[in-house]
Amino acid sequence: MSGPPYPPAPTSGSNAIGKFVIGVSQIGDISAFDWWVSCLSQYANSPILAQIIASFNAAVDQTEELDNLYDLVWNVLTAQGYGLDLWGRIVGVTRTLAIPVMGSGPTFGFNEPGNDWAGFGQGPFASGGGALTQNVVLSDAQFLPLILAKAASNICDGSIPAINSILLGLFGPGAYVADGLNMSLTYTFPAPLTALQTAIIQNAGVLPNPCGVVINIAS
Repeated sequence: MSGPPYPPAPTSGSNAIGKFVIGVSQIGDISAFDWWVSCLSQYANSPILAQIIASFNAAVDQTEELDNLYDLVWNVLTAQGYGLDLWGRIVGVTRTLAIPVMGSGPTFGFNEPGNDWAGFGQGPFASGGGALTQNVVLSDAQFLPLILAKAASNICDGSIPAINSILLGLFGPGAYVADGLNMSLTYTFPAPLTALQTAIIQNAGVLPNPCGVVINIAS
């Protein structure tokens, strides 16, 4: 039976590991369906039928789509865009975070009990509403660590080593949590937190917060 040329089967002493032919076999991608092995012998010598089958296979072959589905959606470590948004919904975190707007602290006013105030040239006029925030959409590179941290938080047992591993993944070396032994935890960071990091801590719901435990932040 004739057909398309294929690499010869590996023989003893050839550069092969089982069915994997070094330098020939694919690495990391789904192998394309070989329609030729399913072609009946009585049709194999008909170039017209063979071309019809080959053209049909090329038109309906989903190998590339399945490969992209795995890389861009199914595998969280390589997912992009919609794939990461889907993983975010699965673990319960969103890539859009509300970050306080600069200057939404003390406003211009007079020193009265219970009110924040600032003198002339030291603060803006009050907006009349609550604290000002802006929505920031995380990039894929920023969102992936947040997804992994939330996934770990969902199954976290609340122990110090488990929480420290989440902090390490989100904020890098130097961040750690300490048990105050008085129903309090203190998250300590090696450098002052950025507005985005503060929003992740306060609004993303990623860091474990055991019931009845006071959380303190130190940086």
